[in-house]
Amino acid sequence: MKIIKKYKFFEMRDFLILWSTQSISQLGSSITSFALTLWLYEKTGSSLSTAALTICSYAPYVLLSIFAGVLTDRFNKKKTMLVCDVLAAICTVVVFILFNTNLLAVWHLYVLNAISGLMNTVQQPASEVAMTLTVPEKYYQKTSGLRSLSRSLISILNPLIAAALYSLVGLNGVIAVDIGSFTVAFTALLIFIRIPENTNVAKEESAFNLAKGGIVFLKENPMIMTLILFMSGVNFVASAFDAVLPGYIIPNPKGGLSVLGIVTSCSGIAMIIGSLIASALPKPKDRVKIIYLTMLFSLGTENFLLAFSREPILWCIGQIIGWILVPIMNANLDVILRTTIPLKLQGRVYSCRNTFQFFTIPIGLFAGGLMVDNVCEPFMKAYGESSFLQTLFGSGKGSGAALMMFILGISGSLICIIAGKKLKKYQYSEN
Repeated sequence: MKIIKKYKFFEMRDFLILWSTQSISQLGSSITSFALTLWLYEKTGSSLSTAALTICSYAPYVLLSIFAGVLTDRFNKKKTMLVCDVLAAICTVVVFILFNTNLLAVWHLYVLNAISGLMNTVQQPASEVAMTLTVPEKYYQKTSGLRSLSRSLISILNPLIAAALYSLVGLNGVIAVDIGSFTVAFTALLIFIRIPENTNVAKEESAFNLAKGGIVFLKENPMIMTLILFMSGVNFVASAFDAVLPGYIIPNPKGGLSVLGIVTSCSGIAMIIGSLIASALPKPKDRVKIIYLTMLFSLGTENFLLAFSREPILWCIGQIIGWILVPIMNANLDVILRTTIPLKLQGRVYSCRNTFQFFTIPIGLFAGGLMVDNVCEPFMKAYGESSFLQTLFGSGKGSGAALMMFILGISGSLICIIAGKKLKKYQYSEN
């Protein structure tokens, strides 16, 4: 038995080192991002201004992801990841310098976040292919569960650690932790990790033709394209929810900043549980069906529960219900993509996926904040005296956010039902 376990570790050695060290680096980056959000909110007092930080990070996904895949497929994956890590770290150092010379301005953060987002745009597909190259196919579902687990831990720990560090040692301490985590990940990737190279890409092809290859693949594989577009709809609702949640909890008499932190952390706890379940589950009969049914359950319960409830315990339960099945969905989607997309095309296709699947996130963040501030809150202020509306959504500031949660619940459910009908006609076979 010990020999078998050692053999499994040897097979997954490079993945485990890459996954663990990159997770540490991502935690450091997330801590800095959260701390900068706190700093920005202190400066501006505007939810839209803080949401703009995330919008700037995701903008490169929308604009440049397709061509980032060309770099991934054409160039050395390890070198690409190392260069992107260094440039992202330089952005953090620039923030440190500007902050300590009292020159840091809001627009600096937007620009630097956009540059960091660009680095992530290039690095993310390279990292996806690197995971494929370092993991035997039989471990795809288990490793996907591990990656969901690390993302869940990051989502729990980063607001707690960031808030503690920011209050105790300030932004300088937060940045020091970020640079330390970067050093660990960079050293491990440079020295200890071997990433096999895929040599099947024709490097003499033009960048345009290589980029076009990812789009052509999606056109020729409508099931994959439908799944990606379905997830873009899910991301729109989820990002709008993220923009609405602070405006719902903070003004509530039983809410506030600390309660918001607790409720937000519940999503990470749920994802840890879901990640462990995803790692332990056997191979399902119908991965496609699991994807849209899990999202129907998540979007069709969490939004409605928060919209109609006034108790923090119910908000926490809603977060757990909404997120516990997400790792299971991610694991099945990950296996479908890795087993369907040829290895030589994965960088380009993953980059196209980033454009089509994530372009709705900045739109959702903007739309969620805009709807609450300019539509739902004014509506409840004008008509919220109605006993019917008060019973459903409460009264005062925050009731408009509750109304928006209800709208998101309806929208998310409809997206899942429509996508489910379309996906039923496709057959997915796994070797």
